[in-house]
Amino acid sequence: MLSRDIIRRNMAVFPIGVVIKLTELTARQIRYYEENELVMPKRTDGNQRLFSLNDLERLLEIKALIEKGFNMKGIKQILLQEKNDLSKEELKMRERVIRGTSKTDGPLNRGDLSRFFK
Repeated sequence: MLSRDIIRRNMAVFPIGVVIKLTELTARQIRYYEENELVMPKRTDGNQRLFSLNDLERLLEIKALIEKGFNMKGIKQILLQEKNDLSKEELKMRERVIRGTSKTDGPLNRGDLSRFFK
């Protein structure tokens, strides 16, 4: 299940027109973020940009950071740090899935009920 979700989230299916509507960014802004390697959409044989759900989330995150007053250099640093942190967390998650354990080292199919008991 986990790998199917990852595949779906990385599938490049949204053309730039849809991305513009969903993010409320201009085509120029989106191209600028691509030029700065903050988002890297796939290209069709006809050179049309296609974006994934992950790309959409990244664009919305960039938009939020700009609205908070961050400049491009700051945004790049934040996103690079997030990528490094995510990679470490993703590796930990994969290891837990392979071992069949949750964060509390119990089996994945056994829920953690400690939050219900004092």
